[in-house]
Amino acid sequence: MNVTAARTALYSLVRLAEEEGRTTVITKHKARALLAPLDRFPAARKADAFPAHVLSTAQKDFGDLVTLAAQGEPQVLLRNTTPVAVLLPAGPASSALSSDMAAHPGAAPAGGAVTSQGNQDRGSAPRRLATLGDAIGSVLTDGPVGGPTFGLPGLDAATGGLQPGRLTLVAAAPNVGGSLLGLAAARQTALVDRRTVLYAASGPNRDDIFRRILSAETGGDYPRLKQGRLTEHEQQVAHQLVRAGVGDLLLIDDGSNLRAEDIAETAPHMQGLALVVVDRLQAAHSARLPLSGDRLPDASQVLAGLARTVHVPVLAVVDSDDPALLGLLDADVLVTLTATAEPGKVQVTVTERDFGTIGSAYLHSDLLHARFLDAGAAPVDPTHSPAAPASSPVSSGTTALELAEAALPYTSGGHQGIPATLTHELAAWRTAVASGDQETLKEILPSLLQAAAAVSQWPDTHEGHRLAAALRPYGTPVSADTASSARQAAAAGAPVYAPADSGQAQDDAAEDEEENQVELAPGDEEDEPEGHVFPALKILKDAVGRSKMHPVPVIRKEQRDSGPWPLISEHMDGEPRWVHPDVTLTRIPHINANGKRVRRDKLDVPDSFGEGVLCLIDRNGSFPSACSAVPLAPNELKHTGPLEAFDKTKAGIYLIDIPVWTRTDMPHPLGRIIDRPDDDGRVWVTTPHIKQLEKLVRENHLGAAPTIHDSWTGKANESLFKPFYEATRKARTELIQVGGDPYKAYKTRLSIALRLLWPKREGQRSPFWRPDWRMSMVAEASVRHWSVAFKAVQEGSRLVGLFNVDAAAFWTPDGTAPATYRIGTGFGEVKAKFIEPGGIIPKGDD
Repeated sequence: MNVTAARTALYSLVRLAEEEGRTTVITKHKARALLAPLDRFPAARKADAFPAHVLSTAQKDFGDLVTLAAQGEPQVLLRNTTPVAVLLPAGPASSALSSDMAAHPGAAPAGGAVTSQGNQDRGSAPRRLATLGDAIGSVLTDGPVGGPTFGLPGLDAATGGLQPGRLTLVAAAPNVGGSLLGLAAARQTALVDRRTVLYAASGPNRDDIFRRILSAETGGDYPRLKQGRLTEHEQQVAHQLVRAGVGDLLLIDDGSNLRAEDIAETAPHMQGLALVVVDRLQAAHSARLPLSGDRLPDASQVLAGLARTVHVPVLAVVDSDDPALLGLLDADVLVTLTATAEPGKVQVTVTERDFGTIGSAYLHSDLLHARFLDAGAAPVDPTHSPAAPASSPVSSGTTALELAEAALPYTSGGHQGIPATLTHELAAWRTAVASGDQETLKEILPSLLQAAAAVSQWPDTHEGHRLAAALRPYGTPVSADTASSARQAAAAGAPVYAPADSGQAQDDAAEDEEENQVELAPGDEEDEPEGHVFPALKILKDAVGRSKMHPVPVIRKEQRDSGPWPLISEHMDGEPRWVHPDVTLTRIPHINANGKRVRRDKLDVPDSFGEGVLCLIDRNGSFPSACSAVPLAPNELKHTGPLEAFDKTKAGIYLIDIPVWTRTDMPHPLGRIIDRPDDDGRVWVTTPHIKQLEKLVRENHLGAAPTIHDSWTGKANESLFKPFYEATRKARTELIQVGGDPYKAYKTRLSIALRLLWPKREGQRSPFWRPDWRMSMVAEASVRHWSVAFKAVQEGSRLVGLFNVDAAAFWTPDGTAPATYRIGTGFGEVKAKFIEPGGIIPKGDD
């Protein structure tokens, strides 16, 4: 083989020499050299005995090295610091250098290995045979492997770390968080161990990866970071990573059309490479992603070969836990993530190809902060606890871990609002949880609870509520002064911030439940009796039954745990829970008209808004109105995978990136959907929200339509529920004039019929089971609610708050409702109330 061809194939030739004992003759003009296994020249194993070159350097200078070797100067080739092959002269000098082998063909050379004679007729190279002595010596010499880890003690104990030369596959169904394990290993290796990582990103881009790292390191909310909004603390951490130089240790390949062969070509050229992460292998076929579909088995073999060639761990993530697919991928080590019945808890099973299951662990998924936490960080042995289980300060590892997680936004400096003493105690708690130090946790708890009891007002933020809730299982004490102050404040009508675990908090929680909410009960699935004022269920069934598209109203039970159905959740409704960033929302005690003690919202508007009053908007019949034209698929959804663009003839569910929304005078168009992204920062949405985003792009309110990474769709229809809508509108027009019990019965049966589209209670019978129909209908209501408010803002109105699918609050200097709303009692119309500054927002019987 000439030197040019050998230079190109150097890594393959070295692998053949290392694994099969093959020798290759390389020519450069009249010079001839052998690329040979180390057993051909055992002295090459000795450190500093001969010139040695890392493979990436050797490839660049390969012509010169061949010349030197041909002149009788052996050149040792290294993978990192380990000799793997040697260049020898191909003439008599070669025989002289390896005289022990020439004298005794087939005998064991000094290194102990035996080389077979091979099949001379076929011209095959001799195969290398290692003795047991070789293996023993190698293990004793190498000592502990010391490979990369995940930085999660329980998982690292189960896996033994990531072993050099082996392909480890992380397998997890979508939304379980498989990619976060790849990110965890990359963070630990680059940021903590300060070793080089190649992060091959087939799906997320480099900005996504940085935001996830920053979210995990600081405890900042990933959805917010996706929108480019960083706190001062997060900016400081980012700059610290740059100044410390650790950012240069994590190299990201997020180029288009990324193939396994591209990764295999890049990795050998990286000096000091310690880990390769491939995020990710996509089970569903995509024409845009080479690492997808039926190309995965070949890609897996390339990655396995890469691990052996460069002798570093290769960690690949696949978005499926299908045993058939995992069998085809044939990894050395398989790490399977499975969601458990406990929300946020994931079981990890570790399997080796030759030994089966070798370990397991539990993790807690913290998707909001793009990371996993070790569920076993603070295990408790009840037999060594002096307290009873119910009052044990660390009665469960999960409880201790939840408090540690909730404390992070404050201990990291990302959020303020609690006393420095409590912050200090929480920091000590986090340290003890991380080390599993039970004795220290017991010592910290009394002073921590004392510091918590001194808090007179918890931050009225998501982080503040989460911290208070995490303290509640520990029975946070309420001082006499605090309890007295709370009673006096309640009597005066001031806001009450009940400390964790107080009876006041529990009472209020029960009273804050939505009034007049109809819950399904056995028997609700039966048709209304003849003569009922409004037979809503009969009408809905008739509307679906008369469709010429032959709808499928019930998905069979055996199908509900697969396909698109587990992907659908209540959060896909997109209902906003938004208050203008300059407005303060407070919950205060209130006695309503029927004497019931409740809590109500109060909106405090800044002076900068000028003179005015609050205009409260209440939309009539949001859900039945949405039924007039809700886009959905009457038949079953089929997997249509990634899409180049939204197809108006289809409807279903779509996996998209969260669009960047920079306006502060309106909530995000996707509402609360953005609060629960998957580990890639993506969300599943229904057709109404896709259509809404497309419209916003056309009107230049969004820069570009979101990429559709996956989809489940069917032929679209917008009139399936239209007969139901028309009957409902007619009944409302008549019954709202009558009022009383007939109108209440109408509202009750209407609510029951629409809830039966997707009954959530286990065992609840229903003529329907279509989560996509239900969530599309609610999403359509959310989109209409948001769109009318947005139009009002565009026309100059100031939106103060937007809630659910029917409530909005505007600040109106002239005391009139925005012109975009039609005042009335019909569907699509609204009721308007005006509240003086400082007044409560009434509900129901107020």
